[in-house]
Amino acid sequence: MAAPSAGEIGLVTPDEAWRMALSGEDALIVDVRSRAEWTFVGAPDLGDAGASIAFVEWTQFPGGAPNPAFVETVERAAAEAGCSRILFLCRSGARSDAAARTMQARFAETGRAVACFNVAEGFEGDLDADGRRGRRSGWKARGLPWRQS
Repeated sequence: MAAPSAGEIGLVTPDEAWRMALSGEDALIVDVRSRAEWTFVGAPDLGDAGASIAFVEWTQFPGGAPNPAFVETVERAAAEAGCSRILFLCRSGARSDAAARTMQARFAETGRAVACFNVAEGFEGDLDADGRRGRRSGWKARGLPWRQS
């Protein structure tokens, strides 16, 4: 996967995100869903893979207010992971797109060479014919490792 051009974000599938996280390409996955989603829906399981993941709410639960510490928390996680690529993941790809764009602008503003990517389809993906997620597309539907607490 090529890095996005300056000021732009990249777009990857869940499978590509998984491969990037495992490949040693200095990639960090940032799951921007809420604590409730991580707990009740599940989360990517990278434990055995040795890959890095950070859980940072884009909006706070309950209520959906923007997380005022989002930018600085992601910056700290990126520095701790020593990554040059960040893969943003949410339920279906909308919040993660906004988060990736926000962080790409921040890294450009501060002169840091970090490429931000949105994980298309997200963790649960699109609704299926029965109005349910997690079956048609997304991290779970593609059979990538995940866990539920």
